[in-house]
Amino acid sequence: MSVWKDFSSAEDQQSFDVIPKGTIARVRMTIKPGGYNDPDQGWMGGYATLGDSGAVYLNCEFVVLEGPFARRKIWSLIGLHSPKGPTYANMGRSFIKGILNSARGFSAKDDGPQAVQARRINGIGDLDGIEFTARIDIEKNQHGEDKNAIKTAITKDSKDAGKSGGGSTPPAAQTPPATAAAPAANLPSWAR
Repeated sequence: MSVWKDFSSAEDQQSFDVIPKGTIARVRMTIKPGGYNDPDQGWMGGYATLGDSGAVYLNCEFVVLEGPFARRKIWSLIGLHSPKGPTYANMGRSFIKGILNSARGFSAKDDGPQAVQARRINGIGDLDGIEFTARIDIEKNQHGEDKNAIKTAITKDSKDAGKSGGGSTPPAAQTPPATAAAPAANLPSWAR
């Protein structure tokens, strides 16, 4: 009998409940290109999205890489600009700094030359495919239902560093190359 007529041998359904708040997990971030560029800000490659409100952001997908929630996806925005003031952009810059510290194994308090270099990127495209350790949060979606979000990167000096609630500790310190495109390891799975 066809597998499309007899479903007794099909796997059981997976649960799509939200991942518990505070779960620490290693994730890969990919950016859904929004097609917006602003050379004065360094936003090239079409990665940024210009929203109806005039806000500019990165539309990001985070895939959990290991642990009990492996392969689960979480969608969040990273703010680049808001016509209402600098708070949205400052939060986005802080989050990206945390992502770079986490991905490259640096403390937020490290101001040495290697750490400073690790926090520099050639453009937004350098963030596409980056892997780091994150704390998973819960917020409400537009329908008032719980959804997961990622707003915090876990750095080696974070109180959550080393927790294994579905992820791993950040890698040892790495200084990124000064130039060059992202290595193949940073490509999203569909592009490999």
